[in-house]
Amino acid sequence: MRLLRAIRRAGRAAEDAPDAPTAPRPVAAPELGGSVQVRHVDAGSCNGCEMEIASAFGPVYDAGRYGARLVASPRHADALLVTGVVTRNMAGPLRRTLDAVPAPRVVVAVGDCACDRGVFAGAYGVVGAVGDVVPVDLSVPGCPPRPEAVVAALRTVTGR
Repeated sequence: MRLLRAIRRAGRAAEDAPDAPTAPRPVAAPELGGSVQVRHVDAGSCNGCEMEIASAFGPVYDAGRYGARLVASPRHADALLVTGVVTRNMAGPLRRTLDAVPAPRVVVAVGDCACDRGVFAGAYGVVGAVGDVVPVDLSVPGCPPRPEAVVAALRTVTGR
């Protein structure tokens, strides 16, 4: 009983959700409103973006409350979060992963490396940015991008 009284005295500790995004939704898949199943693909990154994506889906930023959920299979996904430059060894697997995602689908390039090759531009093992290998619908710049930016991009896909 003491615990219940303490909880009642403390009140609500969570913040209200920010306003809905005003950015336009991707034209590639307007019917994905409400919720989106996300498959993450590391095409050759330094793992900085992966840490921020993990934070975006963690309890502080909680992308799940806006309808985004990570899934283990591209066959269950509606969207791909692609991080890093596309290396020679990952160009084929990235194309096959995108082919395994059922239509309608959205590709989100996360981080400077995925958007424009970042610090890896001109490296011998790099094919190019994600947009050079597969069509990209949405980009999240930053090295690494903040979790808020990742959540904002996912909110433009879900519309929540």
